[in-house]
Amino acid sequence: MLQGSLFDTGEEVGLGPLRPRRVTLGLGAWLDLAPGWLSGADELYDALRADVPWRAERRQMYERVVDVPRLTCFYDGHEPLPHPVLAEARGALSAHYRAELGEPFVTLGMCLYRDGADSVAWHGDRIGRSRDQDTMIAIISVGSARDLALRPRDGGPSRRFSVGHGDLAVMGGSCQRTWDHAIPKATGATGPRISIQYRVDGVR
Repeated sequence: MLQGSLFDTGEEVGLGPLRPRRVTLGLGAWLDLAPGWLSGADELYDALRADVPWRAERRQMYERVVDVPRLTCFYDGHEPLPHPVLAEARGALSAHYRAELGEPFVTLGMCLYRDGADSVAWHGDRIGRSRDQDTMIAIISVGSARDLALRPRDGGPSRRFSVGHGDLAVMGGSCQRTWDHAIPKATGATGPRISIQYRVDGVR
């Protein structure tokens, strides 16, 4: 069950000014953070939870096939999105990062973390061009806050950033090649969260 944010009390779903703060991670990687960029995050969470065709996946892990510990959905660039603010955000992100990125954000993926037991293990988005080219992954979080953890791919201490309730996080530069990221399992009473991820064409 989602416990609403104290800072998001019945506002209309919309976007504020985009003024992210950049955190330099090292090795050519960076993370932009814009807390509360999206208002009405609890309302958007409710709409997406109800309207998105969430899908459970299974994956081969060693000698077993196991359930993926989250639900997912993916929208290609030509597919209509389940809420108008998602297209508005894609346009705003494409305009803001045009000079650095050189191309628009196109696809939209979503993950539903139903509780603290749902997670995603350490990985980089290195399928496609991001294996050897710099790119950006922009993530809007709605629902309960969870930690976004990052660590250097070749070893080193990790860093954690709490994201939720309409926060924006953008991983850029060499981040997908030189760093890994994860949503660790959370202990205690943890509500559900939806991660909304924008990528350029040819990157997964």
